[in-house]
Amino acid sequence: IKMAGDSRFPDADTDRSEKNEETEIVVNVGGVRQVFYGDNLNQYPETRLAELINCLSGGYDSIFSLCDDYDPGKREFYFDRDPDAFKCIIDVYYFGEIHMKKGICPICFKNEMEFWKVDLKFLDDCCKTHLSEKKEELEEIARRVQLILDDLGVDASESRWKRCQKYIWKFLEKPESSYPARVTAVLSFLFILISSVVMCVGTIPDLQVVDAEGNRMEHPTLDSIETACIGWFTMEYVLRLISSPNKLHFALSFMNIVDVLAILPFYVSLTLTHLGAKLMELSNVQQAVQALRIMRIARIFKLARHSSGLQTLTYALKRSFKELGLLLMYLAVGIFVFSALGYTMEQSHPETLFKSIPQSFWWAIITMTTVGYGDIYPKTTLGKLNAAISFLCGVIAIALPIHPIINNFVRYYNKQRVLETAAKHELELMELNSAEGKAASSKSELEDLAREGKEGPFCSSRLKVSHSDTFIHLLSEKHYRTRLQSCK
Repeated sequence: IKMAGDSRFPDADTDRSEKNEETEIVVNVGGVRQVFYGDNLNQYPETRLAELINCLSGGYDSIFSLCDDYDPGKREFYFDRDPDAFKCIIDVYYFGEIHMKKGICPICFKNEMEFWKVDLKFLDDCCKTHLSEKKEELEEIARRVQLILDDLGVDASESRWKRCQKYIWKFLEKPESSYPARVTAVLSFLFILISSVVMCVGTIPDLQVVDAEGNRMEHPTLDSIETACIGWFTMEYVLRLISSPNKLHFALSFMNIVDVLAILPFYVSLTLTHLGAKLMELSNVQQAVQALRIMRIARIFKLARHSSGLQTLTYALKRSFKELGLLLMYLAVGIFVFSALGYTMEQSHPETLFKSIPQSFWWAIITMTTVGYGDIYPKTTLGKLNAAISFLCGVIAIALPIHPIINNFVRYYNKQRVLETAAKHELELMELNSAEGKAASSKSELEDLAREGKEGPFCSSRLKVSHSDTFIHLLSEKHYRTRLQSCK
């Protein structure tokens, strides 16, 4: 540090002069030297840099409580911190707000602000958004790691039924847990495909049979395949429900509701076929059965359970509600305007197809979306000009929100891949730290474990406990791991 007008090491007698607005201090942060003046730093007296002005009167103990090193010869404070983040933080003394540079990890920057004792309220709102997103990513990594550790850990105090329930849940919900679980997931995927194909093939007239009353119905072979698929879906759903740790959440989950909608029509139609004829007319029963059989198309959504791509698309669309709303709003305004104009312009033609404005809505929809079935079309010159303008506006209206929706999909897909990789790396780091801790354990403890004859299983159990007790809490607490802080 360099003090203007004095070459001696300052003491308590110079405290008054150090507080002068012309006080000059020199700070070296990671090899980058910065000069500050007291009038700027005293605007925020609670920050670390402002405390440097008054620390010299307290001697070396006071100095080293604030910095990493001090050179009396050069009169310079040294801090082993990130110089790039520091350059952003000092903006608060000149502009009253802070912006993060591109490429700096938000979590690292937050920790740097805490070190320099600068309040987070000075961080700009756009940068706070990046910080909240990074916190959510770290929480998601911690959640995934915790789930993996829960699968690896075995609590000896749990009952046999509880352990069996956890094994069934892992077997059905996590195909990556074992080879049999992966085979079961593939088998379930095939049952979904077979059931969907059978539903489509059963509607081919040449493959249908005629019953005693002259009504067409599905071939008995296809009906048997359908029954076998429904039996598999039912068994899978019941086992997942029984082994679910939270049955209420399981029952209200969207994908599980889809599973119920895929299974329920079969049993309802079976009940109506055998019992409904006694309670209502046979024609009504057949209509109800046909309506329920149409609901079998819901089973195609079961593919989303086995496809990460479909899941990513679903989440991307959920995050794109604003863009989708804009798209619908653009189309709604255009449909209303061009249908009204088309109806008005076509009234002069004696063979007009535009009978009313509501009927013209259909023409406007298929025109703006460039489908153009040709069932309704303009016949006047002004009507054709209106149609040309309408489909040009439709192309523009549809194209504008598409790019943000695609960006949301790509961003979410890349984010999921990064989170999966980060969770795997975190587990590898845990294994490394646990191995080092195990190597550093005392010899007497190992001998005791060997005498008890529990060295292998006990060590494995302790390893899993140490994972959960040591590292997961660090991920969810205020201070995160250094490796995660350095992510870009």
